Order: sequence, then structure tokens, then C-alpha cells
Amino acid sequence: MSENSLAQNRLANETSPYLIQHKDNPVHWWPWSPEAFAEARRANKPVLLSIGYAACHWCHVMAHESFEDAATAAVMNDLFVNIKVDREERPEVDEIYMSALQHLGEQGGWPLTMFLDADGKPFWGGTYFPKTAQYGRPGFTDVLRELSRIYREEPEKVGKNRDALIAALRQKARPAGKVTIGVEELNQLANQFLNLLDMEKGGIRGAPKFPQSAILEMLWRAGERTGSESFFDAVLVALRNMCEGGIYDHLGGGFARYSVDDRWLVPHFEKMLYDNAQLLELLALAWKKTGDDLFRRRAHETVEWLTREMIVEGGGFASSLDADSEGEEGKFYVWSLDEVARVLGADDAAFFAKAYDLTRDGNFEGHNIPNRLLSGSASAEDEVRLAPLRAKLLDARAERVRPGLDDKVLADWNGLMCAALANAGALFSEAAWIELGARAFRFVSDSMTKNSRLGHSWRAGGLLFPGLSSDYGSMIRAALALHRATGEKKYLDRAIKWEHLLEAHHANPETGGYFLTADDGGELILRPHSTRDDAIPNPHAWMAQNLARLAALTGQYSYTEKADRLFEGVLPLAAANLFGHAALLAALDTRLRLNEIVVTGARAGEFAKAALAQSFLASTLLRAPDESALPAGHPAREKLAAVSGEGAAFVCRGQVCSLPIADPAKLADALAN
Repeated sequence: MSENSLAQNRLANETSPYLIQHKDNPVHWWPWSPEAFAEARRANKPVLLSIGYAACHWCHVMAHESFEDAATAAVMNDLFVNIKVDREERPEVDEIYMSALQHLGEQGGWPLTMFLDADGKPFWGGTYFPKTAQYGRPGFTDVLRELSRIYREEPEKVGKNRDALIAALRQKARPAGKVTIGVEELNQLANQFLNLLDMEKGGIRGAPKFPQSAILEMLWRAGERTGSESFFDAVLVALRNMCEGGIYDHLGGGFARYSVDDRWLVPHFEKMLYDNAQLLELLALAWKKTGDDLFRRRAHETVEWLTREMIVEGGGFASSLDADSEGEEGKFYVWSLDEVARVLGADDAAFFAKAYDLTRDGNFEGHNIPNRLLSGSASAEDEVRLAPLRAKLLDARAERVRPGLDDKVLADWNGLMCAALANAGALFSEAAWIELGARAFRFVSDSMTKNSRLGHSWRAGGLLFPGLSSDYGSMIRAALALHRATGEKKYLDRAIKWEHLLEAHHANPETGGYFLTADDGGELILRPHSTRDDAIPNPHAWMAQNLARLAALTGQYSYTEKADRLFEGVLPLAAANLFGHAALLAALDTRLRLNEIVVTGARAGEFAKAALAQSFLASTLLRAPDESALPAGHPAREKLAAVSGEGAAFVCRGQVCSLPIADPAKLADALAN
């Protein structure tokens, strides 16, 4: 390969929108590939690894300051082999090097900037570096020159750092002693979590505020388990403030990724598919318990946003909407009073401004972020007037330069949304939502598989294959949610098939859990095996729930054994930071109190509808025309034979079933008892 052929940016043919954003940088970027590391060995240069994602604001800032700057790029090209990675497309790469950064004692975040040797082993890193030194942070080119010098002149220092990091990463995956957590311990942990919350504004105390949906779900489960209203209240306070705050898009629907302040007013404006999926489920649960129309409206508006803006050709869901447009964060979403008046006219503008906290000086840095934190929910009469005003402003906003859409389809994020649409659609009796989830499920199943095995990321016909354990965990969860909502056996069959493939290619016999990458997924310095939740729940949590549900639906005890083995192996890894394992604790709740609802007879459809109107967190639904439809040994088998033609429902847990429930209206009471 000639020297001239190396002087180029190699991202133009990638499918990731994030990588394509960098295809015209003067930096000689490589995608993550064996060829990049081969070049590092050939040139005897260290590797600069830059990881980010399309909707990341500070990734854009560093790109503009440094990667688009010819002088900075020249230093990068001269001293390093530069690799650019989309963390959403390659989460296994991100997981390894983010963990390495945290072992260095640094706060994690994106962009992630790591320095590696030619074998991919990390020796130093950071996140965002300013172009020039400021606020006590070194300038990026100063960092580059010094690290290049150390790599050449002090290899022993590089080796010491590298070896310490690799040892720490390997130690992290080894389980410690046995940890046992039962119902009482779950309740104690839920109370500890409760003490961390802001009971006035909702969410974790302080700023910034993230939705933390896994923690909210764990607390909701504690409310279901104990009957204590304090757990429900903690979730409801957070949801109400998010629904009224600026983190919610009051014109277009959908939630932003987080709020930079402590009252949910000022969002980091990017919208992520995974946040909206998790919040949709919580909104449905909150509406079911309270009947509060606020939760119903926000759920419907969020699905309208999803349908309008996030569906790609074929029915899959895009990943995210950027925070920036025209080089400015949030510009697409904020308003001045004059802009509102031009669209609505003076009288309607004044009415809208009062309802949504719009002022002449703005409610944030001279701009207005529509919100209802001060005014609260509108009366029915005011809502009739406000709805068409929001529609007019939404139409006017559509004429602005739109934020970028990351239109890659990720199997794990799509699984989250498919399950959310199935679960929320069942609670709200919205068949169209269930079909929307089923359509995306078909897209992933048909377009993102090879020989039934899942891929991870799809865009423009290109599939990143093989998939990750997160893809299997999330899509199996979606299959089981769709099976519950529809009763169609094909979803259960697909879940069983994918579980077998996950075991075949991802199983970690040392812990009973799963490696993130497949056994044929390419070379990394190690196979990631994280158990902590990230922006999405950890795949171990998904699979622990899935295995418990598969055991109930199939009657195969082997699934229960796998679930218990997973908990036994993973809980010791989680014990040091249970706050970061909320989804795993939620899965344990499912394992401990899973209700199996069995419906049969001529009125089975009515009973199924009544079952679907209850919480989906710890229940399965078996539609059994007769006892032969139940797994062998199911405790309801003999009971079904004695049921009259009208039918009945049973609630079973373990090997014990309730007496037959002859009235669908009584099912909720039976579940509560």
C-alpha cells in the first residue's frame, strides 16, 4: 500500500450517519477494522480512538473545533492512526474503552477519546478536549504531542498503564462470593433508592436530571409488591414533572434525553428512541393506576411523534434526532414571543404564552422553551383552545431547518419500542400501536437476520452482523410482549429460537450470563461482559426476565434453571453497585412474583382483554382452549377440564392456581390478592 493511499479519510462508504458526518474531515479517519490496527503496527504509531454518536452535542463541538480544523487534523494524521466509532453501532467497543476510562478515575461521557497501542490495548484517555487550553483543561494538540512523545520515548510508562488497565478490565468480569436477594431485600433496596429521590420535582436529586426509567420501574414494582403508595408517588411525581417540563416536546411529542437543570425545564434537546420506549411503558402504567388524562395524552402524543418522524422505509424505527440544527443546540425547538405572534396572532399568542411560560425575555438564555411547569395541566375548556394553536405552531416549526435524523435501525432499541408499543397498546386498548410494534418486529426479523441470527445495526440495506446479546435480549422481550398482546404463537416460537441462538453464541459458562459479543463476532482485546445498566437496561436483566417468562409459557424447567444460574453468577458482580443494576433487580422481581393468567372457554377473549388491562410487569397470559394447550404438568391442567363452556380465568404462581374466576371484572381483584 502506497503512502499516498494512506492519506485519506475512509468513512465515505460507511453506513452509520455519525461516521458519515465525519467523512469530509481533514482527519484521515479509519473505521474500526483490523486494517486500521495493521497500519498502526506498520507505521509504529499509537491509535487515537474517538467514539461518539450522531445526536451527541459535545461530539459536534469537538468535531467543529478540532476534527474540522486543518492544523489540528495535521497533528492527528502525523502522530496517530485515527479511528472513528459510532457507539450505537459498536456498543461492544464503547463498553470496553469506557470501562477503561473509568478505571483511570475519569468521569465517563462522549465524545470518548482513548489512546491505544497497536494491539488495541488502552493506555490513557479522556472525553471532550478543547482545541486550546482553557478552564484547567489541556488543549487537544498539546495532549496529542505529549502522548505521542511518551509512546516513543517512554514505552515502559505506556506498558505499565496498559497492563494495569487490562488487568482491571479482566478482574471486573469475575464474580465474587454468592449474593442472595429475596423479596425482603428487594423492598429494603427500593426504600434506599427512594431516599435518593427529589420528591418535589421528581427524579434523582440535583442536576442534570435523566429519566432513569429503570429505577422508576423498579420503584413501581415495589409499589405493586408492597402496596405502599410512597413508591408509586415517587414515580408519579417524576412523570408529571417530565410531562409538564421542557424535557417534553409540547408541540411535537416525545421526550428529550435529559434535563440540564434540576426541574426538567431545559432539555439536552436530542430525542432518543430508547428513552421514549421506556417512558411510554411507564406512562401507560401511571395512567392505568391514576386515570390521570395527562399520562394518556403524553403517551398518545409520543406515539404520534414516533409515527410521524421515526419510521424508516420498511417499518423499523430510526435511532435518534439530533440536538443541533444550523450549528446551534435546540434552535429547532425554542421560540420568541414575536415568532409565536406571527403564527397565531396577538390574542391567541398571549393565551398560548401564558399557558406555556413564554415571556418577552425568554425562560432560558433569551429563548422560550414551551413548558407547563408553572401553569400545570390545562382545563378541558382551555385544552380545546390550545390544541389547534399547538398544531399551527408545529406546522410553522416544520418549515425550520430540521435536526439531523440518525436513521440507522438498531435491533436492541427497536426491541425496546416494539415491546413498549405492545404493552402500552394493550393497556390503552390501542390495537394500532400493537400493529405498529409488530411491523417493526417484522422488519428486524426479516431484514436484520442471517440464518435466523440477529444483526445489530441496519441502514441503507447494509447490516452489521452478527448481533449482540443486547439485540437478542431486547428482541426476545419484544416477541414475548407481542405474544401476550396478540396470542399469536409465531412470536413465542421466535423467542424460543433466538434464546437457543443466544446460548449457542454468547453464553459465558463462568457466570451463567452472556458475553455482549458473539463467539464469531471479531477480535477485541476481550469479550465485554458488563452487567450494569447503561442508557438502556443491561441484556442480563432482559434475559433473566425472558427466561422466567419462557419457563411459564412452555413449562420447561430448564429455563428456570438458566434464570437462577444467571442470577447466581451475576448478582455478585452487581452487589457493589446495585443502583447501577436496577433493571436486574426488576428482573428478580419478575422471577419471584410472576403471575400466570390462564384463560379458557367461550368467553376467553373477554378474560384475555381483562388480563391485558392489568400491569404487564410481572404477568404472563396463556390462552388455552382446553387443557392440552397448556404445558405438561401445568397446575391449571386439571382445573380446565372442570370449567363450563362459558369459560373462566385462573391466576397461577408456581404450582398453585386460584379457584376459577367466572367474571372478567373480578380478575383484577384476584391478581391483587
